[in-house]
Amino acid sequence: MKTFNVCIVGGGSTYTLGFLKSFVRLKEEFPLKRLVLFDIDKERQEPIGKYGEILFGERFPELDFVYTQDAKEAYEGMDFVFMQMRAGGLQMRAKDEHIPLGMGMIGQETCGAGGMSYGLRSCVDMIKSIHEIRTYAPDAWILNYSNPAAIVAEALRREFPDDKRILNICDQPENVVRSCSRLLGCNWEDLDPVYFGLNHFGWFTHMYDVHTGEDLLPKIREMIKERGFLPQDAEQRDQSWLDTYGMVQTIMADFPDYLPNTYDQYYLYPEYKASHLNPDFTRADEVMAGREKRVFTECAEVIKEGKLGDRFHAISDAHAEMMIKVAEAIAYNRNDRHILIVENNGAIANMQDDAMVEVVCELGINGPRPMRVGRIPQFYLGLLVNQVSCEKLIVDAYFENSYQKALEAFTLSRLVNDAKKARKLLDALIEANKGMWPELR
Repeated sequence: MKTFNVCIVGGGSTYTLGFLKSFVRLKEEFPLKRLVLFDIDKERQEPIGKYGEILFGERFPELDFVYTQDAKEAYEGMDFVFMQMRAGGLQMRAKDEHIPLGMGMIGQETCGAGGMSYGLRSCVDMIKSIHEIRTYAPDAWILNYSNPAAIVAEALRREFPDDKRILNICDQPENVVRSCSRLLGCNWEDLDPVYFGLNHFGWFTHMYDVHTGEDLLPKIREMIKERGFLPQDAEQRDQSWLDTYGMVQTIMADFPDYLPNTYDQYYLYPEYKASHLNPDFTRADEVMAGREKRVFTECAEVIKEGKLGDRFHAISDAHAEMMIKVAEAIAYNRNDRHILIVENNGAIANMQDDAMVEVVCELGINGPRPMRVGRIPQFYLGLLVNQVSCEKLIVDAYFENSYQKALEAFTLSRLVNDAKKARKLLDALIEANKGMWPELR
């Protein structure tokens, strides 16, 4: 059986442990020859790398595993590069969230002004990294799930128009599908969704039973109305995520046609959400106080003891498992269905062709084949066209070094929606992002 070489960019991420464990658990179906962690932050990556050495020494000793800060060592000979960069780290994410909330507007990792702030940083770092990857691994598949995925996907579409081996993907739609399976008491792989939208801004129009063909969305709608909605791994989630999934019940009470992506709450209720978020303790702070400490505490304990012990959990890591399944679909030409971010080209019939939309695709060795969803209703079209325009304008600002385009993007955002507020917010974020954004003139 063929074995694969994989690099994870962002080796110091708190999500990396899930990947390391998943590569062990799935080593028979997706066998690795070489795994490299790459991160420019040695201090963050080193404990995770040492943890990996102990893990693989016990459970996957034949794997060639290294961690490095050298791009050539990281990328040469790779079949797949998994991109999970966080430009500016969690400290800058905190500023993306705190600054808008301090002015009474949504501060969020991927939505509104916070998302655009992060997006400009990500454009800088992602484009640089992919040029490096292509220097050392011209044929590698680049699986990008770095946030904000919508803005990054638009920037990569422009910078690398002929590169057909860059795939943009987000796990949140699959998380919603898995959460439906929890509600229904079935296996998530028994559900066949129909979905349209943009990254972190979409809706499920149908949720079919793969065995009977029944559309289960009417049943899901009634169950959410009666019981609310929980993430499939609710017991492991922080409170902010439980609140986020809980808003699905509210959204469906107001807009019952479709099942929403959980992030739709920010676009549909921006004032409500802004008033119920704490500007002094945002999601970034929660991550640093919660998941960050848990992950690095586990690493420290394993390194101190020199063994994994009983810390290898048999339960799957949904995020890592999904990305490995995406790689398998390509590697084995399976033409499996995944929800991916692709150039529209008629997939949503009444949206512009060059929008980067999120739809179900068949995925194999030649890349994604989007499944068309036809024309979408005016309400949803209006929301999405507005957001596509914001994303395109902020990417214009990156490529043109244009303050004006950035101001237009901020003004147009449903989460800002006022030119004076937009200018004040933009100026504050320019100051906060000195040296990390392109210079806007």
